[in-house]
Amino acid sequence: MAQGRLDINAFGWPLKKTFAPRLLLVLALLSACLVTALAVISVSHQTRVQYAQLQQLEREQQQLQTEWGQLLLEESAWSAPSRIERLAIERLEMHLPDIHDIEVIAP
Repeated sequence: MAQGRLDINAFGWPLKKTFAPRLLLVLALLSACLVTALAVISVSHQTRVQYAQLQQLEREQQQLQTEWGQLLLEESAWSAPSRIERLAIERLEMHLPDIHDIEVIAP
């Protein structure tokens, strides 16, 4: 030490006028770790959001399956042959023809 001045290199300060290759490597690895950590956080969040959306869609699918089954039952009830025959007789006043009213036409 010359006349009260501190020598920076005397304390083993790692920074000189240029960056040491080791310091650059440490900084690169640190930044890579930070980027990787942020990527993991982002992917974890996206996974949770998409899983919640999947569960909502599965609930909706189950509700639609139930509704579809009910609609099939309703359709079979409305299209039952006995119901159609009854409606034809009551509303349209249709009836089966007598055997004497049937004419067969030869080709």
